[in-house]
Amino acid sequence: MTCRDSALRERHLLATTDSLQALLAQPRCALGVFVPAGLHPARAEHHQLDQIARAGADLFEIGLAHHDAGLDGPIIQAAYRRALSRGHLLTRALRGIEHAAGLRPTVVMTYWDPVSRHGPERLARLLADAGAAGAMVVDLPDDQAERWQAAAKATNLSTPRLVPRHLTDTGLATVAAGASGWLYAPASTAPTGYRGPLDVPALADFTTRLRAASPLPVVSGVGISTPALAERVAPLVDAVVIGTPVVRALMTAPEQAPALTTAFAQTLNPHATTETRA
Repeated sequence: MTCRDSALRERHLLATTDSLQALLAQPRCALGVFVPAGLHPARAEHHQLDQIARAGADLFEIGLAHHDAGLDGPIIQAAYRRALSRGHLLTRALRGIEHAAGLRPTVVMTYWDPVSRHGPERLARLLADAGAAGAMVVDLPDDQAERWQAAAKATNLSTPRLVPRHLTDTGLATVAAGASGWLYAPASTAPTGYRGPLDVPALADFTTRLRAASPLPVVSGVGISTPALAERVAPLVDAVVIGTPVVRALMTAPEQAPALTTAFAQTLNPHATTETRA
């Protein structure tokens, strides 16, 4: 890579990160959509991402499949198993990330095991080269946090952190100090795919603690299973992320995913149209 190529690449990475920051700084609550990488062949996956973007997604979370996704419920675990069964996951995931990043700001969601197997420094570089604005390791071990943050920083990749609600103020401050991009406040303490009621006052208290600990945007997902629940959570956070409802559709009836996305998008921003977001 020449010096000119390196400079162009760095400017591109900074612009990618800046677009995510600008999105989360808007006064309205943004909509993120989680899509597992490699669930379908590349052409079909790219078409699905195009449709979801046009339907109202403001950002993408692309999931890197893992065989032991302990924080996820049965739908996303099944999607990950299907993606893994197709083989060559990382190569296919990088293609999906690159396509998603060409449409909307994109953050990769992963577990520590894939990061460790591929090497934090190598994986951070690959994700950044594919256009990702950040990568969130949902089970990042405390003793690996510094290494991961250094690897990501070297590639201008942000490091959002999932913050468990049970953390003490000291623990919360430690996690927040090592985060960049956003802090992720699960709307439910259950695994992904939870479809019961949400304790919105408890979530409000938690987001207040997060904002006191850090100036980073706050994003919420897990258990936001309906547009009505998204509407209740939206005033508390800078973005709402939906996952299982869309993944369920992608697993069984992919043509339904755009309409689901639109339903959530119109709830969060009723004055926008899918055309203005495309």
